[in-house]
Amino acid sequence: MRIATYNVNGVNGRLPVLLRWLAETVPDVVCLQELKAPQEKFPEAAIHNAGYGAIWHGQKSWNGVAILARGCMPVETRRGLPGDPDDSQSRYLEAAVTGVLVGGLYLPNGNPRPGPKFDYKLRWFDRLVEHAAGLVGMDAPVVIAGDYNVMPTDRDVYKPERWRDDALFAPEVRAAYFRMLDQGWTDALRALHPDETIYTFWDYFRNAYARNAGLRIDHLLLNARASKALKAAEVDAHVRGWEKTSDHAPVWIELDL
Repeated sequence: MRIATYNVNGVNGRLPVLLRWLAETVPDVVCLQELKAPQEKFPEAAIHNAGYGAIWHGQKSWNGVAILARGCMPVETRRGLPGDPDDSQSRYLEAAVTGVLVGGLYLPNGNPRPGPKFDYKLRWFDRLVEHAAGLVGMDAPVVIAGDYNVMPTDRDVYKPERWRDDALFAPEVRAAYFRMLDQGWTDALRALHPDETIYTFWDYFRNAYARNAGLRIDHLLLNARASKALKAAEVDAHVRGWEKTSDHAPVWIELDL
């Protein structure tokens, strides 16, 4: 079973890229982030014609997450994280797909730091960690995938000294990520590629992709049941080189279930 995460940076504007990638790789489950489309503007027909059922949580201009499942409809189990009933941002969606529980997330960027956006990021991360604590011990495989907007270590960022004051590399944010790992979650890419330079995001500016000046901010975290089934984890970095593409590349895992 191939499960992927992809920050599409505008699902309608990047739809040809998304459909090309789906046809090329045929993943079983896909978590999408940054739809940047209201609920009624999600391209459901095009996704359906590509062979995927979909659920989505849209928002005009910003945010937005979706879960796609090949040949079936994801069974939604949660929309939005618990812990803040006033949070109106579309950042978390959870569904069961053929025996696997999949959480798709778009964690806040948090810049500028310090400030209210950074405070919101920390509160949101705390809510995620608390929710994840209730999922990690499930007997079923659980995967929480998405754009976490955090580089966990110096190895996950090109020239880390330039990012010390950024909200994506703040000590508090990295600590929250490791609090989640300490619950028993496995970082799939690092589990199989512990020492490699791996990036999932390259800025549009300064020829970043060609120079491989990137960040690893898109992660798939696995509970013990899913981790035992992990056979592969890779980044489709070549997709970042396509025309009119996102600044992120798709990241995927293979589970032998």
